[in-house]
Amino acid sequence: MPSFEPSYLHTVAQGLLKRKIEKAYNLLKSCKLCPRRCGVDRLGDETGTCHTGKQAWVSSYNPHFGEEEPLVGTHGSGTIFFTHCNLLCLFCQNFEISHQGHGQKVSDDELAAMMLDLQDQGCHNINFVSPSHVVPQILAAVGVAAAHGLSIPLVFNTGGYDRVATLKLLEGVFDIYMPDFKFWDPQIAEKACQAGDYPQIARRALREMHRQVGDLQVDGQGVARSGLIIRHLVLPQGLAGPREIMKFIARNLSPNSYVNIMSQYRPCGRAAEVSGLNSNLKTDEYQQAVQAAKAEGITRLDRPRRMFLFR
Repeated sequence: MPSFEPSYLHTVAQGLLKRKIEKAYNLLKSCKLCPRRCGVDRLGDETGTCHTGKQAWVSSYNPHFGEEEPLVGTHGSGTIFFTHCNLLCLFCQNFEISHQGHGQKVSDDELAAMMLDLQDQGCHNINFVSPSHVVPQILAAVGVAAAHGLSIPLVFNTGGYDRVATLKLLEGVFDIYMPDFKFWDPQIAEKACQAGDYPQIARRALREMHRQVGDLQVDGQGVARSGLIIRHLVLPQGLAGPREIMKFIARNLSPNSYVNIMSQYRPCGRAAEVSGLNSNLKTDEYQQAVQAAKAEGITRLDRPRRMFLFR
């Protein structure tokens, strides 16, 4: 198989990344980066739903071995966990990071240094976790890191609440998208994260991601090089709507989509505020979601493993 070169290297060489960075930062002046469209001046360090001003916040970074199999390979996925979030699910399993803001501000140079450190540790990719609210900062840091030798794929690991206009700025930068598709029912989305438009937004976002990168492609060792990986966290009592989501994926994206149906739900944060979310997931509820995927023709499923969800 020919050697792989991440798309951002071409984008940098063509001088296109600088334009993308400028357009992305313009979205922060009266912030409309994500579907919340808070309208605050983040360049002036005003904050909206995501509690993030001009600089990104990072809670931690490290090689991660609990991610999807094609990302982990033999040396791990180089994860960078951003503090805060634009979705803020009440049941978030990392409530202290997304809701309570554990982490610290980082400069573009510091963020770039994290990427290079993870590459030096042998990680197969740079995996940006909860990146939707810090797209301009990521793009700027990628420019710095690329100038200093970054050469592994980038992963946009998102909750799925992303504007298509923002995603278009990432075309030619990210080779791998890994969105969640969390809820099919707008009422559940509204109760869980005050985002009743989530199902509609996620459908549009996944279509755009698939248009850009297509189905997941791996190298001879099974390590991801490009494409779409879709996550679906199964919720108790079928609240996430797995059958409808799997049907959408198979019919509107591709039956060859790589899907991770996740079983690790547990009540966290303020989960008790939503009826049905105050109990652990039952084994049969998870198995029903897997069978729903297979019934819709989706068989390219990630191998179940013990893993923690960073959202």
